[in-house]
Amino acid sequence: MIYIVEDDSSIRELVAYTLKMAGFETDTFSNGEEFFIALSNSNQPELILLDIMLPDIDGFSLCKKIREAYYFPIIMLTAKVEDIDKIKGLTMGADDYMTKPFGVMELISRVRALLRRAEFGRERRETLRCGDIECDTTTHTMRACGEELTLTLKEYELLKLFLENIGQVFSREALLSRVWDADYAGETRTVDVHVQTLRQKLGSCGSQIHTVRGVG
Repeated sequence: MIYIVEDDSSIRELVAYTLKMAGFETDTFSNGEEFFIALSNSNQPELILLDIMLPDIDGFSLCKKIREAYYFPIIMLTAKVEDIDKIKGLTMGADDYMTKPFGVMELISRVRALLRRAEFGRERRETLRCGDIECDTTTHTMRACGEELTLTLKEYELLKLFLENIGQVFSREALLSRVWDADYAGETRTVDVHVQTLRQKLGSCGSQIHTVRGVG
């Protein structure tokens, strides 16, 4: 089930129709209140498509509220194209960001890639450690200095990749390919934003993520 939170009825219906034709089940909402009512009363979604400009709450705030209690993958859909808005969306907990107008085939590709990554993360079960950072892949949780971290799906996968390959240096392009999937057409700036946010959330453990100048 994919939840679509979008106040523009034409876009909402187009996205729902596109996803249904691709084999996905969807449910649509025109505002944040409807969305949260469904979230508490219905089957939980596998992924959320979230608009920023909603009538009762902005998408940034809604994304933050979702992240306080849930771990669903989130793709933000918005007409805002400035880098600061993209960075804000990712910082608030979004896993991907698409600007309007967007191609329907690209949307389907992003959705499938994100769902693949989420499913792959659920299937691999083990405990990974490096210093005071610990990843329990059974419960899909991360801890730093004994405190559980609240991470987005991409932040989780990025940190998990680092824990699986301690000491290995990754280029930005390699991280985009490994974490965002080979068919993700994003910018390397996305990697920088996620690494910066990870360091902040890790607190004193953030120093365990090193930048090798000129390499990655």
